[in-house]
Amino acid sequence: MERESMEFDVVIVGAGPAGLSAACRIMQLAQEKEQEITVCVVEKGSEVGAHTLSGAVLEPRALNELFPNWEELGAPLNTKVKGDKFYFYTSATGAITLPNFFIPKPTHNEGNYIVSMGNVCRWLAEQAEGLGVEVYPGFAASEVLFNEDGSVKGIATGDMGIAEDGSQKDSYMPGMELHAKYTMFAEGCRGHLGKQLIEKFGLDAGKDPQHYGLGIKEIWEIDPAKHDEGTVEHGLGWPLSENSATGGGFLYHAENNQVYLGLITDLNYSNPHLSPFEEFQRWKHHPTVSKVIEGGTRLTYGARAITKGGYNSLPKMHFPGGLIIGCDAGTLNSVKIKGNHTAMKSGMVAAEAVVEAIGKGEERKTDLDSYATAFEASWAYEELYTTRNFSGFMHKFGFLIGSAMVWIDQNIFGGKLPFTLNDDKPDYAAMKPVSEAKQIDYPKPDNKLSFDRLSSVFLSNTNHEEDQPCHLQLKDASIPMDVNMPKWDEPAQRYCPAGVYEIVEDEEGKRFQINGQNCVHCKTCDIKDPSQNITWVTPEGFGGPNYPNM
Repeated sequence: MERESMEFDVVIVGAGPAGLSAACRIMQLAQEKEQEITVCVVEKGSEVGAHTLSGAVLEPRALNELFPNWEELGAPLNTKVKGDKFYFYTSATGAITLPNFFIPKPTHNEGNYIVSMGNVCRWLAEQAEGLGVEVYPGFAASEVLFNEDGSVKGIATGDMGIAEDGSQKDSYMPGMELHAKYTMFAEGCRGHLGKQLIEKFGLDAGKDPQHYGLGIKEIWEIDPAKHDEGTVEHGLGWPLSENSATGGGFLYHAENNQVYLGLITDLNYSNPHLSPFEEFQRWKHHPTVSKVIEGGTRLTYGARAITKGGYNSLPKMHFPGGLIIGCDAGTLNSVKIKGNHTAMKSGMVAAEAVVEAIGKGEERKTDLDSYATAFEASWAYEELYTTRNFSGFMHKFGFLIGSAMVWIDQNIFGGKLPFTLNDDKPDYAAMKPVSEAKQIDYPKPDNKLSFDRLSSVFLSNTNHEEDQPCHLQLKDASIPMDVNMPKWDEPAQRYCPAGVYEIVEDEEGKRFQINGQNCVHCKTCDIKDPSQNITWVTPEGFGGPNYPNM
């Protein structure tokens, strides 16, 4: 069966904050200019928001620009931040509350909102559809299409009904080609297609390698007597510091007696025995956290990698026929611990560049360098530039000295120190051989505050059609047991927060097993595998987690 095709002016891959903001802004401008512009957004999740996971404290700056009347329109920003707490966890039981004076200025949250970004994206999708955008959830963009001159032509959605052995099942349906004058890639961190485009067009030439963290999050319903709606808590130090790793915890008191809590583990950690999942379970037992959630009910669980290289790792964001925006490019501000507002702004600037080009009748092969000029003139770019040394300080000098340097950089010099620190070691290359690393013995879960992987994944509502090709592809099937196992004790069985990778033993001996059904699409394996042997590709549409309000 041949693929059918559809033509649009703009195709957007990913219904996250960047993609939906771009779609809304295109249609707003089209109405203002009385242009006819057709826009299509494809989303691999079963619905908009199903794959969206973020802390999240939202800075509303971009939203204020996109929809100044967002409150009147019913945007789900219901919990205004009323106060910040910042801890330095000194041990499993100790913590120092840091005065606001010692916190980098961009980290303060006055005027921000505690939100479910899944629900914000659902609302943005409603606004987009109201403006005339076609939004298609359940369709995974699996392939970039190119014109003969090498420019991007559009995307193809994945075939449905392919069996694990590659044969066509009775339910087989070929994917559809979506052609566009311009295609925007807004897949989120480590986007499958964005990764290919960065390599094909050399978009990261001369840049630091991108750096990442793994965010693991839960939502709990807690005792109303312990709830302090609007309070934002962050913390650094234990347990990650025990293993020379960096990252930090967060706990946000949202509406309805719920708290959003999680731990971000920087993926440049060196000990192959470290498990971000187990570190998160340990962190929940710290008294500053346990006193809040004890007696509560865990409602949902999820995990997602975040891009945190910032300005120094930001690739060229335009190429012939397309743009890469939001966390697909890496627009997160690590000092603020926020990326939704900058992702939205990158999409809005992209929209303006595309509408201008379409209005001039430019062909799809045009490389929109006007986008680079406009983005560099935006406040989002300024934010990234003034926080450019964060990763360098933290990775080169460690937690204590690095934190002090970040404070000096941000609070005294406003991010305008006359030098730039580079961090040129990829996260996967930081892994030490197991022979040089100390063993880590994690406690068993108590099933009250801490839990195992499988019961956690159950709460993410993750599901994939079982009889389909595995979307976690090994370049060389022998590497896990022949290389990774002796050198690093195969760390995939620990860095994956969903129990996808296992070493199992049967009568034939030990073997590497991939439980693709468990995958929550966090992308950590694609990032952290020390042999760079795992490639994450899109499974069938509708597959993956189904987060209700993450």
